[in-house]
Amino acid sequence: MPPIRCAWAGDDPLYQAYHDTEWGVPEYDSRALWEKLVLDGFQAGLSWITILRKRDNFRAAFAGFDPDIIAAWGEPEIARLLADPGIIRHRGKIAATITNAQAWQRIEAQQGFDRFLWDYVDGSPLQTHRATMADVPAFTPLSTQISKDLKKAGFRFCGPTIVYAFMQACGLVNDHIVPCHRHDPLTNP
Repeated sequence: MPPIRCAWAGDDPLYQAYHDTEWGVPEYDSRALWEKLVLDGFQAGLSWITILRKRDNFRAAFAGFDPDIIAAWGEPEIARLLADPGIIRHRGKIAATITNAQAWQRIEAQQGFDRFLWDYVDGSPLQTHRATMADVPAFTPLSTQISKDLKKAGFRFCGPTIVYAFMQACGLVNDHIVPCHRHDPLTNP
């Protein structure tokens, strides 16, 4: 009998592996959190599986998502990335990645990007215990607040829906539905 998963994981083995090993697992590394936020920004208007299939290409094109390298980029790098068929070639999202790297540097220097984010949930994942996917919202008051604070800090492509998807992916909130085989292990990570 195959394990019960959140319905969005579907039948794609890549999607199922992501669901089973990454999605909802608490991430505490500042750089990894930044990478996931950037990728969620690139996902806006697209499906996550599109980003997931291109993730290795993104990592290669964006210097392993090293924000200290990307923060110094300018028009030559934007032009290079716009010509790269392995990633999503959207000028606004590419430019936002540079701006977001600069914002990340400021937050990282002040308090740590990881702490900035995890302080919103007092350091522990929020446990939602949702019964079905229909119970999972697109955004919440908390994702709206985090979005506002990120924008105030200089981030772009981080609206409340993007931020909520990011919160789910990074384990700030456990939105695996209760019947899912990943719900209980992530209830007390």
